[in-house]
Amino acid sequence: MSQQKYRIESDLIGELKVPAEAYYGVQTQRALDNYRISNTRMCDYPEYVIAIAYVKMAAASANAELGVLDRKIADAIIAACREIVDGKFHDQFPVDMMQGGAGTSVNMNANEVIANRALELMGHKKGEYQYCSPNDHVNCAQSTNDAYPTAFRYTFVRMNRLLEASLRNLIAAFRAKGEEFKEVIKMGRTQLQDAVPMTSGQEFNAFANNLEEEIANLQRNAVLLTEINMGGTAIGTGLNAVPGFAELCTSKLCEFTGDSFKKAPDLVEATPDTGAYVSYSAALKRLAVKLSKICNDLRLMASGPRCGLNEINLPPMAPGSSIMPGKVNPVIPEVTNQVCFKVIGNDTTVAFAAEAGQLQLNVMEPVIAESILESVTWLRNAIDTLRTRCIEGITVNADHCYEMVKHSIGIVTALNPYIGYKTSTKVAKEALATGRSVYDLVLEHGYMSKEKLDEALDPKQMTASHALIK
Repeated sequence: MSQQKYRIESDLIGELKVPAEAYYGVQTQRALDNYRISNTRMCDYPEYVIAIAYVKMAAASANAELGVLDRKIADAIIAACREIVDGKFHDQFPVDMMQGGAGTSVNMNANEVIANRALELMGHKKGEYQYCSPNDHVNCAQSTNDAYPTAFRYTFVRMNRLLEASLRNLIAAFRAKGEEFKEVIKMGRTQLQDAVPMTSGQEFNAFANNLEEEIANLQRNAVLLTEINMGGTAIGTGLNAVPGFAELCTSKLCEFTGDSFKKAPDLVEATPDTGAYVSYSAALKRLAVKLSKICNDLRLMASGPRCGLNEINLPPMAPGSSIMPGKVNPVIPEVTNQVCFKVIGNDTTVAFAAEAGQLQLNVMEPVIAESILESVTWLRNAIDTLRTRCIEGITVNADHCYEMVKHSIGIVTALNPYIGYKTSTKVAKEALATGRSVYDLVLEHGYMSKEKLDEALDPKQMTASHALIK
């Protein structure tokens, strides 16, 4: 068994052994030793690694153009960043997402990996930082306090697109069921009590329309994330960045990514500001609340099969009990519910962390970033699972639904325009007390003719929004 080889690097704290083949350096190694908290690493979010590589690429290009950074070093940094954007070296970003230091360990992890790869591209060895330094060159004209939030803002923007795509697919699945079930008459309910008839198609189309609103809401809030504070350096004053860097770096980021960013008008204000994260997290929470409510409805409609509503059948995904033979549980809506609860809880974490900011910096940004990244990832996975493992395979028990409509007392509501609310109430009470049908009682008491009653209680007439008394 070969012995692990190391190289020795040093920082403010002192010397430390770093694995010889590692592209990361001493400060990343300290983070690995210090933060064994969540077991969620930076490399677990590829979009995050790609985003910070783009930020470093834009900074290097801007610094070279402004004459601050030697062109040869800048080109090596840019080349190293392009490799990371293309998916290489992601395993070299192992730092825990939960950390102190306001994200310094994440920023230095990126600086060290990029510097060491740039050194190789220039024909040097890892750790020969006199030729390309993580701090002096890769981090030139930057601070963790502008590079780090810019990177995770862009990460959220990239991941939001993936979330929107998954949401659109789910909406399409609900619409397909709406079309498939458009002729199925069922009983609508309010407060878990019989209300008035509707179609299953209307119900599933309503789910689709309800979620459609969330795409626009996510987009509105994602736009807030495109205002960045690059060039503000430590507290927004731009110390160590030459005039014009903030504007040029922002322009370069737009050029390299193909996305639109704008420099914050007041970098001192923007550096500690977490308002965009609060708004975007709230948009994720709003989606989670709606999605969870829909899953509640699905579980209710599928309850049974003999002693519940039994209106729809969810695809059976797993045996439901270790003791009750034949039982199948609605496991996919259940897991989606639980993901939604987590997203709602993460939003509370984001709110507390945003409020905890002090003076010129919010040091709680790591938990904000981790919470939002987790929420987006979990939501997307849950949405895809709900669509493929549940919604697309739902069937409806049309005959059973229609029988419940026929025997419901709730259909008496349709008679209000004909016999009045008071008489309708009297019929409803008698039907409830005797177990007889509304239809038979109305005819028996002579409140309406059979022809008029049949017209009024036509389920298709009652489910049409344009139904009027003739």
